[in-house]
Amino acid sequence: MVGDVSQAWGPAPIRVSLVSTRDLPHLRSIYARLPADPAAITRTRPYQVGVSFSHHSRLRYRLGARWSTLTVPPGAVFANGADEIVWAEVVEPIEALEIYPDLDQLARIVEPAGSGRVEIIPAAAARDATVLGLATVLRRVHVGQDDLDPMHASALAHRLLGHLAEHYCSPRPGRRLRHPGRLERRLVDRIADLVEQRLGDPLRLDDLAAVAHLSPYHFARAFKRTTGLAPHEYVTIRRIERAKALLVRGEHSIAAIATTLGYENVSHFRRLFRRHTGYSPSALRPERAARN
Repeated sequence: MVGDVSQAWGPAPIRVSLVSTRDLPHLRSIYARLPADPAAITRTRPYQVGVSFSHHSRLRYRLGARWSTLTVPPGAVFANGADEIVWAEVVEPIEALEIYPDLDQLARIVEPAGSGRVEIIPAAAARDATVLGLATVLRRVHVGQDDLDPMHASALAHRLLGHLAEHYCSPRPGRRLRHPGRLERRLVDRIADLVEQRLGDPLRLDDLAAVAHLSPYHFARAFKRTTGLAPHEYVTIRRIERAKALLVRGEHSIAAIATTLGYENVSHFRRLFRRHTGYSPSALRPERAARN
């Protein structure tokens, strides 16, 4: 969804717009926050796995020769192989991150002794909380909230490439990859489902650990090793993402949205929102709602 953004988007960006490219060992990531432009056509280059952080109630999507109309929830994962993705009728602001892995490195993970080439299996609005968590860590780097030293960057890249090799590549690894101390994808997705269902409720570490049948201590370590985020960070970020979707709709006040997500102190919510996004909640409000 980021695609050839510098060429495709004509209107001047809104004040929270940003386009950023980062290179890590064996992968490149491109992050963008962009205004809605229903008339624009954007393209995602081949061989990527990406995350839409923004909600889209309806957009047009083409992979190969076929157009589809999709509803895209925040956190949805897209992947494509040799065909580019074409996007149209984007009526809501975009926030997305695309990851372009080194295909030769993926091939070495799939079959270390082989010399064949892997293909990325297409996916449209897939659920994968592991990719979402790791992409969220990369987003922090793009927006200047965090920095990665060479060791951390390498560890993150290898963790992400290993996950992509297992779940988004053809052929799949001929042997099961070992991930000591990490959680299986299906388990992470079940935990993510619980978080989404209870974003407005008080959530304890014990609640999430119970899903994994682990002690809170061991669960917290395994969750961070898997997603790159501590459990409390993941919950907070998902609440902020829900708030962003509600703010864009402009149907509720900032105070009402804060309360819905469990923040009784609106000032605390505003500070938390700015810390995680780099801008205030009012920056996402439609003009009419912002004036009111």
